[in-house]
Amino acid sequence: MASSLSCDSAEKKVFIVNPHAARGAVGKNWPRIKELAERRLGPFRSVLTTAPGDATQCARLAVSEGARTLVCVGGDGTLNEVINGLMNEEGPGNPEVRLGFIPNGTGCDFRRTLCVPASAEEALDVVANGNTRLIDVGRLAFADETGRRKRRYFHNLASFGLGGEVDERVNRSGKRLGGFLSFMVATLVALVRYRGKRIRLRVDDHFDEEVVVLNVAVANGQYHGGGMWVAPDADPCDGLFHVTIIGDLSLPQVFYYLPKLYNGKILQVKQVRSLSGRKVEASSEERVLLDVDGEQPGRLPVTIEIIPSALRILVPGPDGPDLPGRGA
Repeated sequence: MASSLSCDSAEKKVFIVNPHAARGAVGKNWPRIKELAERRLGPFRSVLTTAPGDATQCARLAVSEGARTLVCVGGDGTLNEVINGLMNEEGPGNPEVRLGFIPNGTGCDFRRTLCVPASAEEALDVVANGNTRLIDVGRLAFADETGRRKRRYFHNLASFGLGGEVDERVNRSGKRLGGFLSFMVATLVALVRYRGKRIRLRVDDHFDEEVVVLNVAVANGQYHGGGMWVAPDADPCDGLFHVTIIGDLSLPQVFYYLPKLYNGKILQVKQVRSLSGRKVEASSEERVLLDVDGEQPGRLPVTIEIIPSALRILVPGPDGPDLPGRGA
């Protein structure tokens, strides 16, 4: 990782690139993307990450040295790291910083909610056009595997239950099958071995129950797991989490209803409940793993709070913090 990211006073743009994303495809594609970006955007600084956590440090350093536009090149995991670099203990470090996203990774689910194009060329057009949208960010306080309390931000979705088990398997596999197939295979394998978890779940002051679940998704964006449409009503600008509680389905029921997880009809399943709120708390006497933007950082207990209008992100369309959720 570069030790300095000093920005030219006229061109305060920094690209943060994860060359290992998409099983190394980003590293192979970066020279082409860089050439396209220079033609479309003019001069900018770039830094290639070398290890987990680098993108967080790069983002923090870039902003401290004057960058006002950051562009993340990678998947949702890299974008999560960059966003954690833009946030501090209180919330947004500098709310005027704009964040662009060139999606190229295993999942890239958040781009679906914001309709950021999948191709580098079109995503660079979004950056060049400069249209921004203020989005909410989630903040978690949770336990890592040693039991120590940690804090982390997320832009797309946090879940617990099956989602954490799937992440653990996907990350162990090296994601060698690509985004959709890696998550699909890991989901199917985890389903065969998974048993419903008993969780104490509280959402604001209107829901407080002990539930047995397959998975609970606390969504800012609509998709996760390489295209699973788990929260069709989620809007990252509405100041609310959309919480999807998937009950303790049997294995035959899971396979029967699986298409609804991809076609946006998951909320039609009787064993699925949908809530909304600003704060979610969950605990369990069992080992229940977390999924945070496709990574597996720890386990319950967890407290999740929303920070409204925390991040200025570059998107297609006109400026505005209050555009409706678009889906994909």
